[in-house]
Amino acid sequence: MNTNKFLLPFVIYHLISTVGLTIHPIDNLRKGFNDQISTDDSDIETASLDFGGMIKTKPLAVSHPTSADDIVSLVKAAYNSPQGFMVSARGHGHSINGQAQIANGVVIEMSGGSKGNKLRKEKQNLVLPQISSMHGNSSYVDVWGGELWIDVLDWTLQYGLAPKSWTDYLYLSVGGTLSNAGISGQAFNYGPQISNVHELDVVTGKGELITCSKEKNSELFHGVLGGLGQFGIITRARIALEQAPNKVKWIRVLYNNFSTFTKDQEYLISLHGKPISERFDYVEGFVIVDELGLVNNWRSSFFSPKNPVKISSLNTTGGVLYCLEITKNYDDSTANTIDQEVEALLKKLDFIPSSVFTTDLPYVDFLDRVHKAELKLRSKGLWDVPHPWLNLFVPKSRIADFDNVVFKGILGNKTSGPILIYPINKNKWDSQNSVVTPDEDVFYLVALLRSALDSGEETQTLQYLRNQNRQILKFCDESGINVKQYLPNYNSQKEWKGHFGDKWELFLKRKMQFDPKHILATGQHIFEPSFKSFRSSW
Repeated sequence: MNTNKFLLPFVIYHLISTVGLTIHPIDNLRKGFNDQISTDDSDIETASLDFGGMIKTKPLAVSHPTSADDIVSLVKAAYNSPQGFMVSARGHGHSINGQAQIANGVVIEMSGGSKGNKLRKEKQNLVLPQISSMHGNSSYVDVWGGELWIDVLDWTLQYGLAPKSWTDYLYLSVGGTLSNAGISGQAFNYGPQISNVHELDVVTGKGELITCSKEKNSELFHGVLGGLGQFGIITRARIALEQAPNKVKWIRVLYNNFSTFTKDQEYLISLHGKPISERFDYVEGFVIVDELGLVNNWRSSFFSPKNPVKISSLNTTGGVLYCLEITKNYDDSTANTIDQEVEALLKKLDFIPSSVFTTDLPYVDFLDRVHKAELKLRSKGLWDVPHPWLNLFVPKSRIADFDNVVFKGILGNKTSGPILIYPINKNKWDSQNSVVTPDEDVFYLVALLRSALDSGEETQTLQYLRNQNRQILKFCDESGINVKQYLPNYNSQKEWKGHFGDKWELFLKRKMQFDPKHILATGQHIFEPSFKSFRSSW
């Protein structure tokens, strides 16, 4: 037996541990993982960027896994390495504040890129979508954590099925939205996407691949859902499905009174337990603070520039309009009754009578509506710009105060992107999951989805918009409005403790159980890396 084969690694390890010989773990990874680990400039550049466009952090390397086992091996290498390195999972790169970026470590490209897609096609080791049925005839699909929701939709529609709960934008990864919550206008009825998952496969910060659900390894299951990537990397998700409709009747109506607008929204989400014929399938809304807002942003292509609605003609309070956006799904069997069902529901609302806008379109086209707007913005060079988005959960009891000061005050009469607002039923959320929401039965999502543009107008600059965000948060803090950030962004553990509130101790306990060396998702700035050599750059 050649003892030198076994002696050499021992000698190298002894030198590193005793005299500090610096052999970087990434150098060893290149050898051990062959073509899965890349330091190509193009891969590094892609992994250093995100949709927010405000932070750029270059990793040491990028991983293109071909299976969950590849991720297990990588995380184990990080966990067992004396010198250590960090690991961060990246989906479609739609983070806002560099949450998936990492300076001293490896970014795992869960959703591919050209190299990752090529490797996956060659090895075919990832989770292939599979549709099955559970007891009670409920269906589900198993998908890879890096799969985009648009691809999940395309696959399931082949069987006449679709996920129950969505986000407004479908070019996001399954693991990415489940690590936050995943919300859209269906959440009032079905809850967020994290309430529609039966089972997960997760690679923990120790490099363990664990299958978990509400019944099995439930602490990990609930921790990962809404856990901001702190406890593990989702490699497989079992998503609840329903029968997919063929078409959607898409309706928008306008209000010039905020209390009437919110009263109607809250009434509509209270119908979540009613038969399908007696409720809408989707309830959202948005705020219009300028006349161009009706026709000049990516949420408002529904309105025609040839026949714009003038804010000045609608007797608004503070120059602000509110748009209720609702849909009703249907197919051939219900096409004859859909108009009567919609009319019966609309009769109970108090919108401006002359402001009803209706269109019918295929179900897929409605779900994929934001992507079509994205393509238009890309063609004008207006997509790859900074996005200082601010998403807040606002308690129902304080939403009128928020309107008076923010919508009618801080924002002024110009905006550079949609401002969404719609209520959500808290009883559709599982309190055992990591995500935090206001402690009221109903709370509102307020999403300022604005873009910083180089238009020459001060109100559209990145600095101006970020200052407005700070003003809004300061107002909420000083006024005692207990908002919770959705897609949260903080830079100190003190702020994170305030964010999680009563859930902090549980969050900390889960971190120590599943990622005790603080290897995962350090771009969230929740926990300081445990490796001393990396603390100064955190």
